Amino acid sequence: MTTSNVWIKTGLVLTYGESIDADYHSHLAMQLIWPDSDAMCTLNGKVLQNVVVIDSKQIHCLSMTKGWVLLIEPSSILGQCLKERLNSQSWMSMPTSQGSEVDLPIRQQGDAFAHFASMLAAINLDGRLLDTDLSVVTDTRIGELLDELNICFAGACAKPNKWRAKDVAHKLHLSESRFLHLFSQQVGIAWRPYLLWRRMLCALQMMMNGATATEAAYGAGFSDSAHLSRTFRSTFGMTIRQAKSLLH
Repeated sequence: MTTSNVWIKTGLVLTYGESIDADYHSHLAMQLIWPDSDAMCTLNGKVLQNVVVIDSKQIHCLSMTKGWVLLIEPSSILGQCLKERLNSQSWMSMPTSQGSEVDLPIRQQGDAFAHFASMLAAINLDGRLLDTDLSVVTDTRIGELLDELNICFAGACAKPNKWRAKDVAHKLHLSESRFLHLFSQQVGIAWRPYLLWRRMLCALQMMMNGATATEAAYGAGFSDSAHLSRTFRSTFGMTIRQAKSLLH
């Protein structure tokens, strides 16, 4: 029986469960894969036994019988720490003797992140790096823009039509070209693909809260559920139907 849990907060998507099976895909988030000690796990067809970190925008295929997956926005402090570990590699393996097992279900999001934070010491990372208030963004205008986008994670999702680049630039008293350059410089990701990533997380969160695929598509600014479905599969490597099985 497939058993999984998914928790989303600013800059992070954390999953723990069974039968995680994703086709080849890529996304803007970095990815930390932590199989249970007795799990079978393959990445791009290669058997893995250790913790693995994958850089942003790397095409990969993951199959894991049981364990954790953490998606991390590269602009976070944790993302930057992992970038330094990677040292320009597309992915790397990090040995650990600590198991990742946890009794399911975990009812509270805080409990899930607290448990995962306690595991990070086994790979020489400070669990406090999961504090998503920590970011490498230094420009206050871009920081405030990200804070506004983050309201979505509190359940008050802002309508997508307010996020056109020229409108955001005007609000920040910048030209559109200057805004696009500054955002890419600060976040390390261009505005439009970053916004698409955030809209995907918005749709995922809406479905976690009981919305249908059609409701999530319109709520996150996609033209219809088919548009969301295509984008979802190319982003996460699985269909919405498969993803929904991970939400319960």
